[in-house]
Order: sequence, then structure tokens, then C-alpha cells
Amino acid sequence: MPNYDDIFTSPAPAKEAPTDLPAFNKETWVGKKQQERSDAYSLIDDTALKMACNGELFQTYLDVQARFDRYSVGNAILITAQNPEATKLADFDKWKEDGAYVNKGETGITLLEPGNEYEREDGSTGVSYNAKKVFDVSQTNAKQKAEPVVTRDERLLLKALINDAPCQLSISENLPDNVNAVYKPDSKTILIRQGMDAQTIFRSLANELAHAHMDKGDYKRSESSFNAYCSAYILCKRNGISVDTFNFDRMPETVSKMDAPAMRRQLAAIRDVSNEISMDMNRVFEKNQKNRDDGAR
Repeated sequence: MPNYDDIFTSPAPAKEAPTDLPAFNKETWVGKKQQERSDAYSLIDDTALKMACNGELFQTYLDVQARFDRYSVGNAILITAQNPEATKLADFDKWKEDGAYVNKGETGITLLEPGNEYEREDGSTGVSYNAKKVFDVSQTNAKQKAEPVVTRDERLLLKALINDAPCQLSISENLPDNVNAVYKPDSKTILIRQGMDAQTIFRSLANELAHAHMDKGDYKRSESSFNAYCSAYILCKRNGISVDTFNFDRMPETVSKMDAPAMRRQLAAIRDVSNEISMDMNRVFEKNQKNRDDGAR
């Protein structure tokens, strides 16, 4: 009978060290990460400058910021520059965790995420940012589910819009023909034309509420008009209100002459106002949903 004992007693062959993997070099890795971060900042600045004089690109950015309300201005600009149609983003590991895989050959979208805190020369605390690659759902094998269309009662939508308004609101019969609503800083009041449909009320009121939110004591309507207009656009996009009446074909001269840092500050002001109003609205939506859930029990 054949003897096979030698299979189990023979010494195992020595494993050959892999030759196709380069040795990890920390300095090279750090240099690569620094370059990725530097490239991201350059892309933000370059895109911001283009947006200042390109109304179509600027509107695309507003669409992105409307979808990704929690994203910083810088990251919204990066999405605009790299994949403006993105709807759901995650890194490679997160998609894998959710049971999806990034399609072969896809190029990631570079974003910036907060890293460690550090002390500046003046003693203040700063935060370093690191470049991170993410992928849109369209770049994966995940089944793209259409976002559920949230249809809100128009009365509820308008009540949410004026929730915690920083001023009084009053119906007026004496507004000029081309004015549907107007913020009066002297009396801290928004006058609203009577008898308008819900969509017109929302668009007009969102614009004037943005003005009211920006009135911090040194308010000038002429200096706040573009920001209010953009904030109203974002609020309309988020809440299913038609934006057909908005037009960004011609950018204001003051905006078109901005450098990249000034443009980012302008965008940050727009984001802050639209998010502040959105948060006030969400409290009404959440309360309404809770009441409905309690009533269904």
C-alpha cells in the first residue's frame, strides 16, 4: 500500500516574498497627500473664479448646494467642478459596507474633510483638511433608487417658510404692480401682496425673508439683493418650487470682479441664510410628521 506520510512530515516550502508590491515610503505618501490637498484648493479657487463670471456654472453650483445642504462651500464647489450631477456620495469602504462596489475604472471625486486641530502663530486654533476620494452612486453597481417625491401641502409649506421669521409679516393692498413682497427694514416687516398662488408666495417670500435674515444692523438692500436672490433659489429647489422665473444669465458686476476668497465668502453667506431658513422649516415638518405618526397609532 502506498505511503503518504511524507506529505505531512516534509518541511513546507519557504514562501517567496511578493515582488510586485513596492515598499511603503511614508515620505512619498505624505507628499502625495499634500499634493492632493493642494490640487483640491487650487480647483476650488479656479472654479470659484469661473463661477464669478459664468451664470450657468454659478447656477449649477447652487443646484449642488441645494442637494448637499450639509456640505461646505468648498466641497460643493469641488462637486460642481468634478461631478455636478452627483446625488449620493460615499467613499470606497462605505459603499462596500453597504453592499455595493465602485465600478472598475471610475475616477473618484476629491473632497476635503477636517483633520487635526493646530495652533496658529497668533494663538488661535485652526483645522487642517485632508483630501478624500468619494464616489457617486452612479459610479457603483448599487441600484439607483429614485428619491421619493415629497409633496407637501401648500399651506404647510408656507407655514414652515415663515416659522420663526425674524420680522413681522403683513398683507398689503398697496404694493407696486411689479412687487409681490418687500422687506421694510425700518419697521422690520415684510409686506405681501394679497391673493397670490402658493408658488408665487413662496418664491417672493423666500427672497424677502433672506433679506430680513441678513439685516444685522448695517443692512443695505442693494448690497444684499443678489445673496437673497440666490438663497431664495436654493430654498425653492429644496422644496419643489418652480425656479423657472430665476435667471443667472448676467452676473452682477460686483460679483464678476470678485477674487476667489471674496467669492467663497459670498457663497458662504448665501449658504448660511438658506440653511438657517431651512432649519426653521424642518422643525415644522418634523412636528407635523410626529403628529401624523401619533395619530396613526
